[in-house]
Formats: sequence, structure tokens, C-alpha cells
Amino acid sequence: MPVSPPPPTIFIVHPKEKRSKCSIEPLRGRDEFRFWKFPQRGLESLDNYVRLGIGGPILSEADAGQGLLILDGTWRLAEKMEADYQHLPVRSLAPTWQTAYPRKSKIFEDPSTGLATIEALYAANIHLGRPIEGLLDEYHWGEEFVAMNRTLIAGG
Repeated sequence: MPVSPPPPTIFIVHPKEKRSKCSIEPLRGRDEFRFWKFPQRGLESLDNYVRLGIGGPILSEADAGQGLLILDGTWRLAEKMEADYQHLPVRSLAPTWQTAYPRKSKIFEDPSTGLATIEALYAANIHLGRPIEGLLDEYHWGEEFVAMNRTLIAGG
């Protein structure tokens, strides 16, 4: 019996997020992704979705049939969006993933387990056993991210 594809990954993009600097911008238009501009909602139902975040059980292949919702914005902006999606169960990534994205905030400290949105998507797809081909093609730090996380990717 053929396995049906999972629901599309939904990105909730904060309106203050600059599209020119957004790591997931190159994914727009692909069938497996939807982009919602916060606080608006798209047509998709969030039934059978989990939210990628910090503090939940580790995302695993047991979640593979569920949709994935990812908040996209700075850490401070993402925190403000969380309240609208509290009803979704939170799943986390293994804390050993390392970001290649250079962070230079002089005002706020990012979580130590924080990844760029494209890195988080890539890691989530590894955890879920989903395809990763082409995700990092236009990500400036993609090769460095893969090199830093090679053992996690190989163990996927």
C-alpha cells in the first residue's frame, strides 16, 4: 500500500522578517511548503500538525505522518507568535545540532540550541526521515552546516 505524503510544512513568517535575509525564502512556490504571514492564516487545517520548538519531545519518525509548523522570525519575534499556536504539540530537535549561521545580536542572547530556520527545517527532515535534497542549495552557510553536523545527518 503506498504511503501518502505528509501534509505540507507551514512556515509562519513574522511581518518584520526581511524577505531578503530570510533563509527559507528560496523554498517559496514548492508544493511541500506553505507560507503564512503572521497573524494571518492560510487555508490548511492545523489538525495533525506539530510545532517545531524548544522544550518538547524530540521529533522522530513517529511524527512523520504529521504536518510540521515552523515559526520564522528572530527569536524575540517567534516568542510573540507562539501564543497563537500553543494548541499544537511541540516537538524539538536533538540539542546537538549546531548552527553555521553567524549570530551577532548585541542586545539579546539566542538560545544555545537555536538554528536558522532553513537549518531547523533540514534537521527536522532528518529526524522525520523526509527528503533533504535541495533544501540548502541557496543557503550561504549550507556546506558549513552539513560539515558541522555530519554525524547527525549520517545517523538520520
